[in-house]
Amino acid sequence: MNELVRSLPSPTLAGVPLPGQDTYRGWLFKWTNYLKGYQRRWFVLSHGLLSYYRTQAEMAHTCRGTIPMATTHIEVGDACHLVLTSGGRSYHLKATSDGECQRWVSALQQAKANATHLMQHSDDSGDEGPVPQEDRALTQGVLKTLASKLDDLSTCNELIGKHGAALQRSLSELDDLRGSGDSTDRLKAVNERATLFRITSNAMINVCRDFLDVAETHSRRWQRALQYEREQRHHLEETIEQLAKQHNSLERAWRENPSTHAGGVERTQEGDASDENEDAEFFDAMEDSPTFITVTATDHIQHKRSGSNLSMMSGGMPNDWTHNENDSSGSNHVQLKRTRRSRIPDKPNYSLNLWSIMKNCIGKELSKIPMPVNFNEPLSMLQRLTEDLEYSELLDRAARCDSALEQMCLVAAFSVSSYSTTIHRTAKPFNPLLGETYELDRLDEYGYRSISEQVSHHPPAAAHHVASQRGWTLWQDITIDSKFRGKYISVMPLGCIHLQFHSSGNHYVWSKVTSTVHNIIVGKLWIDQSGDIGIVNHTTKDSCHLKFSPYSYFSRDVPRKVTGMVEDRDRAAHYILSGTWDEKMESAKIVDSSQGCGGSEGKQKTVYQTLTPKLLWKKYPLPDNAENMHFFSALALTLNEQEDGVAPTDSRFRPDQRMMEAGQWDEANTQKQRLEEQQRVERKKREAQANQALEEGQDIEGYRPLWFEKRTDDSTGESTYVYRGGYWEAKERQDWSLCPEIF
Repeated sequence: MNELVRSLPSPTLAGVPLPGQDTYRGWLFKWTNYLKGYQRRWFVLSHGLLSYYRTQAEMAHTCRGTIPMATTHIEVGDACHLVLTSGGRSYHLKATSDGECQRWVSALQQAKANATHLMQHSDDSGDEGPVPQEDRALTQGVLKTLASKLDDLSTCNELIGKHGAALQRSLSELDDLRGSGDSTDRLKAVNERATLFRITSNAMINVCRDFLDVAETHSRRWQRALQYEREQRHHLEETIEQLAKQHNSLERAWRENPSTHAGGVERTQEGDASDENEDAEFFDAMEDSPTFITVTATDHIQHKRSGSNLSMMSGGMPNDWTHNENDSSGSNHVQLKRTRRSRIPDKPNYSLNLWSIMKNCIGKELSKIPMPVNFNEPLSMLQRLTEDLEYSELLDRAARCDSALEQMCLVAAFSVSSYSTTIHRTAKPFNPLLGETYELDRLDEYGYRSISEQVSHHPPAAAHHVASQRGWTLWQDITIDSKFRGKYISVMPLGCIHLQFHSSGNHYVWSKVTSTVHNIIVGKLWIDQSGDIGIVNHTTKDSCHLKFSPYSYFSRDVPRKVTGMVEDRDRAAHYILSGTWDEKMESAKIVDSSQGCGGSEGKQKTVYQTLTPKLLWKKYPLPDNAENMHFFSALALTLNEQEDGVAPTDSRFRPDQRMMEAGQWDEANTQKQRLEEQQRVERKKREAQANQALEEGQDIEGYRPLWFEKRTDDSTGESTYVYRGGYWEAKERQDWSLCPEIF
């Protein structure tokens, strides 16, 4: 790519073939959208691929799109127009003159012919292009024929067995009747059965020969198709690697001199940045007017902008949302006063058949299935709840917002961010023991401290409380309802998350979505999040509805997509939210709306005009070697780190979890069985005490958590566990006399 850049001619040339190479380049006008029409783009045709850029200089770092000529249909229109169709997508191009248009058409047709020829004869095995519709139908026909032959073979096999057994009986009877008068009739019966056996055997031999002929005839063709797919995958991997290098180079250049690049990146964002996504139902900002885009109410906003994240972080955010590196109250990136650990021992390579354990547990609650630590990660559910604070800086920024609607956007981004740590985390956390606690004191680093406690064992329920010196308090109690469905596991968190900001008093409430782990029986485990989140500000009655779209192999949508809308108390829409739960979230302010057409069931769609989207949240990169450390984030790596002065019930002291983290899985399984048996004994003891109290007519008092109590929330009217206080005071005194011995 860099060699092509160095050899580029003057940009005034319309179309120039490179000498000695199958390459053609020049300026063409490409249709972008109805607001901006045709835009001038630099096209390069090389090695069977047509790539385009905004400028020639972009060839060094950013390709705006690539069209494979081998699978492209070329259509020439009137007035210098041509249409390229590939992969169900059409590119409308326009040349400056009829002669230039004809030269491009000739170059494209020649490149298509060369690419097709190269695809079919690239090596001795004979690669083939993508399977067209008629070839696909032929393959289906061949498979149907082979299946029919297999049915015939099965039938012949049954007949051979039947006739062979009958023939054997006849031979035995003939031997017994040797010398008697009935031997003639018996001999005739034997001959008939022998004839049937011979006919059936010949039929089976013929069917086997037909099956072999069909398989041999098409095996070479299938091998070529498989080889082609392998080559395509290899080419795609090389392309992705090259794009990754270009992206890293661009980020490095920006970090070395951000002041030089910020202006250019910002102009790129506000200019003609969205033409690479013409099929989406929105329009980009016009270059010479206040930036706005148009979206439908149900559409997902997709922006493929090179460097857009850089521009948003370097000045694209409103003042209330801008991250200030020097403000000690607004960032999770301040200099830590204590060096936290950044590594844990690598995960051992233990193999175990999950199906052999779970095949008899279909339909049961997951917490009641005895599972070895091989399917756990060395964290408890209490620590996983605490991981929700990975992006607490979003709440710090929200606390400084003057607008409740802008604050809602950041709260929504925070609710989505908690799922980003789960993308590679298919292992289950340890079920906490009843009375188990976990504290996370980050007052010096991030201004908050957190305490959680397991308040119920069946059903498993945990309560969590976080107090921040930066203007907010969060509390939640979550009950896990999990079912094993055979092919997948569904985890449904029940309960609400409460968030209150100190200065405004705004009280937000929302719940979590369903998590599903797929491919339990066979294949690679993967996790998906699906469902709806409704966030309500009970103070102002503003609301936000977020939709987590379930993954579908046949969907053209972005995987792990999240969309949403922020509305005020009168149901008027103010912001559109979009992104993915594993990567980032953006918000776009609505400036106008109108009624469109084409809705389902005759309903009209509402079309919104919005300002350019602003980045709310972006996922932190995982630490080095994360794949060997359970894919833990930087925060997760520190959660099980030893701390002085914590309660004896803290998850850090749990022996099976500690041994698993150290790689001693056999010892961890032994400890896990001991703790679970100890917990069962304690539960039976409490049940016996309750039965005795019932017989004696005394009041029955159930299990009472140490640091939390159940109250009715004033805003929602629902019963929830709230922090009763006393933990941090007990830690200050180092008085843990009330804590039970659970480990």
